[in-house]
Amino acid sequence: MDARVEDRQRPVEQKDRPRRGRLVWGGLGLVVAALIAVATWHVVTTPGAPPARGGRFADAAPQPVGVATVGKGDIRITLDALGTVTPLATVTVKPQIAGQLTEVGFQEGQLVKKGDFLAQIDPRPYQVALEQDQGQLAKDQAVLAQAQSDLGRYQQMLKQNAVSQQQVTDQAFLVQQDQGTIQSDQAQIDAQKLNLDYAHIVSPVDGRVGLRQVDAGNYVQVGDALVIVTQLQPISVVFSLPEDDLPQIQARLRAGASLPVIAFDRSGTTQIATGTLSTLDNQIDTTTGTVKLRAGFDNPDETLFPNQFVNARLLVDTQQNVVTVPAAAVQHGAPGAFVYLVGADGTVAVRPIKTGASDGGMVAVTDGLQPGDRVVVDGTDRLRDGAHVTVAGGDGAGQAAPTTPADGQAVQPRHRQGTGEGGGQGQHRRRDNQTQQPASNG
Repeated sequence: MDARVEDRQRPVEQKDRPRRGRLVWGGLGLVVAALIAVATWHVVTTPGAPPARGGRFADAAPQPVGVATVGKGDIRITLDALGTVTPLATVTVKPQIAGQLTEVGFQEGQLVKKGDFLAQIDPRPYQVALEQDQGQLAKDQAVLAQAQSDLGRYQQMLKQNAVSQQQVTDQAFLVQQDQGTIQSDQAQIDAQKLNLDYAHIVSPVDGRVGLRQVDAGNYVQVGDALVIVTQLQPISVVFSLPEDDLPQIQARLRAGASLPVIAFDRSGTTQIATGTLSTLDNQIDTTTGTVKLRAGFDNPDETLFPNQFVNARLLVDTQQNVVTVPAAAVQHGAPGAFVYLVGADGTVAVRPIKTGASDGGMVAVTDGLQPGDRVVVDGTDRLRDGAHVTVAGGDGAGQAAPTTPADGQAVQPRHRQGTGEGGGQGQHRRRDNQTQQPASNG
């Protein structure tokens, strides 16, 4: 009986032995894979370390790179925001008297000056009313003259004790009543003359007239819109900036500085017009934490159109004669901002730097570099500290000019958000922050 039991158990033990072996080898495989993953993560995240490559990809030859020479130049501190072109005057022309519109004296879209004829309301009813009031005035003037004559006669008779003092006093009051009637009649005449002036409608401002709202022959009431006149020259752009930028702007304005504002098109690449900052709003919008600003533009060629969406760029200040480096040379990693500095022996070294404002592809460097230093601007993806390099195309190839572009030069389009008057709420983007570059080491 025991022998049969032993014979049944022996195949089970032989069957479990391969299973244990597979479990052991599987556990060893997981350990090896974890060690490889940790080593790969360490290599990728180490600043200056090249991507892990082996076999035929390993390249010990010097890597071609483009370099630029560090210099000095001016860096403009600008603030970008979305803006809306807002006329300084938009007037809806409405009649101030009722009557038949007999004539329309403008063409739609016409440029007009202040005082130019726009429309005519039939003046005949008001001319008749004026003549009636003039007749009433003449009648009341005769009544006043008679009362004054009676008062003079009563005063003479009072000296002879022919009339009582009360009668003389009553006559004097009667003269004053007639004088008030004369003033009322004159006011009625002036009102009718004013109505006649209102019948002749003129433009209240310089600008462009819009589409006609009422045609000639219609009977118009007080308050009916006839046409809208919009001032185009000069014109303004209203934009919003965060309240954190307000102290810097106010400091410049208190110093008497005139802050230029450049208007770009919707894409932010084409300059439309150049103006100056006019004023700030008197309060901060608590819902967005922004303050509205208005910039004035002469707009001689009418490139700015009312309610047009634009990108406004405010020049707050200019840092002069500072150390500058192309933004393409600035890398970011564990030590922060750094550049690959090219040495005289043809090797590169990781040089940590402190950056300031950026402008037009150039970045101000406050610490870490000196004018004349050479930095890598192209080919940084495989560099590491101490790597040998060759300058592509000869020494100085790819060198960027240290000076900034002229004021108003278009830069690469960037996504910006902001607020225009009557527009959506949003945020602006500062151009004096460090230009963001992806880390070259993974």
